[in-house]
Amino acid sequence: MIGRREATDRLTDRPDHSLVGVITMPQSSVSPVTSIVRRVIWALLALFAAVLLIYLDRGGYRDNTNGDGVSFLDSVYYATVSLSTTGYGDITPVSDSARLVNILVITPLRVLFLIILVGTTLAVLTERSRQALKIQRWRSKVRDHVVVVGFGTKGRSAVSAVLSDGVPAAKVVIVDTDQAMLDAASAQGLVTVHGSGTRSDVLRVAGVDRARSVVVATSRDDSAVLITLTARELAPKAQIVAAVREAENVHLLRQSGANQVVVSSETAGRLLGMATSTPTVVDMVEDLITPDEGLAIAEREVEQAEVGGSPRHLPDIVLGVVRDGRLYRVDHPDADAIEPGDRLLYVRKVTPADD
Repeated sequence: MIGRREATDRLTDRPDHSLVGVITMPQSSVSPVTSIVRRVIWALLALFAAVLLIYLDRGGYRDNTNGDGVSFLDSVYYATVSLSTTGYGDITPVSDSARLVNILVITPLRVLFLIILVGTTLAVLTERSRQALKIQRWRSKVRDHVVVVGFGTKGRSAVSAVLSDGVPAAKVVIVDTDQAMLDAASAQGLVTVHGSGTRSDVLRVAGVDRARSVVVATSRDDSAVLITLTARELAPKAQIVAAVREAENVHLLRQSGANQVVVSSETAGRLLGMATSTPTVVDMVEDLITPDEGLAIAEREVEQAEVGGSPRHLPDIVLGVVRDGRLYRVDHPDADAIEPGDRLLYVRKVTPADD
């Protein structure tokens, strides 16, 4: 019984509309005035459609007040009274002026009243339907995106670096169990998935099996190992980068399928130790790994005119050559001459135009 219940509760077995709240699509910020104006425009369009239908079929209507047929003004009047669900009993407008007042003054007031009265309920229902439609479209189209598991300090820094490399916010998916973290990610225009990254169905909902890269930025090493193992099973060709607190767990991450492992605690510790004697070196390292300003480490393709030359003679400060997925430092013998298809790891200056 328990196994059957767990099987039917898998996220991947749910229809898209039931994932509203699990997946959160970024929302565009619209001012209340703009929202009301849009609703009024839709109401006017509905009114115009009703008037057109009534006027085209005016032979089927009768005006009991004068019996001279239904004019265009009568059609507008009838449409406004009908759409506003207003019924007149002992008092009815008879003259054209009275009906014109109903059209231009009374009906807008009724519409405004309806907007204030039921606007919130309609907005909630409409937003839920809109979210379901967005989720359906996103799940059918998402490809080659970046999945970040954990949106703590490491996860936020990783996302900042990814976005600074030119990856659109719509191509970044955040997986976390903390709703406050997910709300912060959603405010940045990122798609979020509520759930534990250790569950394969959660990672499937995030599209890990179609992702280009997976960043594992959890606070616990055991969780990082399990997430990496699950992500590698779902995405054999994805680039998986994991953060680990203890260096002794690096081999576990690599055995689980991580392409790159970053030891966060030891890296921070080395910087702290260097800061006691050479603080300027730490400042330079911080500048290089901070992509927003100053200097940054980047990678680019070689130009045709650079093939055959030495990377040490280029205007850029080249740190290494990437060839067939392997990095050669600039002082390595294999990096003496640039070959077609190589990529250069270099230091570039970040200007406001790059942001």
